[in-house]
Amino acid sequence: MPPIVAQVAKRLLLPVTVLFGVMVGLGLLVTRVVNDAWPFTTEDDINSGFEAHRTAPLNVLSEIASLIGSTPVIIAVTGVAAAILRWKLGRWREPLYLCLAVSAQALVFLFTTMVINRDRPAVHRMDDSPPTSSFPSGHTSAAVALYVGLAFLLFTLLHRTWAKRLAWLLVLVPITVATARLYRGMHHPSDVTASFLNGCTCVAIMAREVLNRAVDWAVPARFRGARLKAS
Repeated sequence: MPPIVAQVAKRLLLPVTVLFGVMVGLGLLVTRVVNDAWPFTTEDDINSGFEAHRTAPLNVLSEIASLIGSTPVIIAVTGVAAAILRWKLGRWREPLYLCLAVSAQALVFLFTTMVINRDRPAVHRMDDSPPTSSFPSGHTSAAVALYVGLAFLLFTLLHRTWAKRLAWLLVLVPITVATARLYRGMHHPSDVTASFLNGCTCVAIMAREVLNRAVDWAVPARFRGARLKAS
């Protein structure tokens, strides 16, 4: 096995696979073990509470917030952000970090929903129910990976203290998306909570292995000489 392939498997695929196992374990715990215990017994009340307080303006706002976490928007924003990072920084490390974090959470989400079969909340759902399980929330997970990942990246790149602090306001985006998914009756509270774990963990994995300049990724010998000549 080529050194670079072995490193990708060990440093990226292995921790993402472990995360997948953790997500499946949590899903089984929530749906089969502690589903009749507190605080999971209160989830229906929370969903019903959101349903009872729906208004026309909030319906529109929640639809917009939910759209922010949709797959087409996430892909578009990730692509634009990665392109800008590549253009401004002149290197691939930061764009790869962001794209890999978003991609990793998507894989974990997809395979988790294939194993965990959880029904949507027993309230009127304001959106069409996708074929995937309610656990976890794909919208929330994607928004967490993208906007928390971007916030952390800007925090490391910006120099002014006020700008660093301002970057963390991006964290409000996935919180808003998660609230919208609850409001619209698409997920249980534990679904969106698990999504924060998925997204944040993928960001942490990619930050540690891709952004960390101390990590030495092996370069095949045939490329090493070409890189030295180019420099």
